[in-house]
Amino acid sequence: MTIRVLIVDDQQLVRAGLRMLCQTDGALEVVGEAAGGGDAIRLAEQFAPDVVLMDLRMPGMDGIRATERILATRPAIRIVVLTTFDDDDHLYPALAAGACGFLVKDASPTDLLDGIHRAAAGESPFTQAILQRLVGSAVAARVAKGVENRANSTAPQGLTPREAEVLSLVVTGLSNAEIADRQHVGVTTVKTHIANLMAKTGATNRVRLAVLGTRVQQRGPE
Repeated sequence: MTIRVLIVDDQQLVRAGLRMLCQTDGALEVVGEAAGGGDAIRLAEQFAPDVVLMDLRMPGMDGIRATERILATRPAIRIVVLTTFDDDDHLYPALAAGACGFLVKDASPTDLLDGIHRAAAGESPFTQAILQRLVGSAVAARVAKGVENRANSTAPQGLTPREAEVLSLVVTGLSNAEIADRQHVGVTTVKTHIANLMAKTGATNRVRLAVLGTRVQQRGPE
């Protein structure tokens, strides 16, 4: 299945480099390029891409506002932030706007292509260092705002040993494929465990599931 990609960055050289990288992957098709948030909204509506690579700092409308506007009309689009700024002042607003992942521009080509595939598959690609920082502080940050009250009253209960192990691996930032390899099972089995975990914890996405898993680890055995 072809993954349709929209590239959004105000630097022409960056856009050209990303396009060339995507063209090395036969499963990816670049359907458009935008130099700013306004053009990104227009092209997202026109081409309905599967994944958007979104820069944050751009003249005019920035990537945060563009992400909000795109997802307001096309919530199925997966938006991955790709930026040089990995500080909390950029990370948390991007997640609050609905971005499904956050990668820095010094990521390796392999990691970037893998991030696009993971986003299209419904996963949340993060640069490893960012994910570790995110799950360590998310309870007190804006990304946890929507689940904090539920997390206080709904601790994960009735987890099987395998589900508990999967939850601990989600917290470390491993992908479904990496978890499957660690547990010597199929990716489909891992997806089933994660779906069960979300149902039992009330988490609505992978990041929030990691947040809840971090709370469990911090709380320890009851």
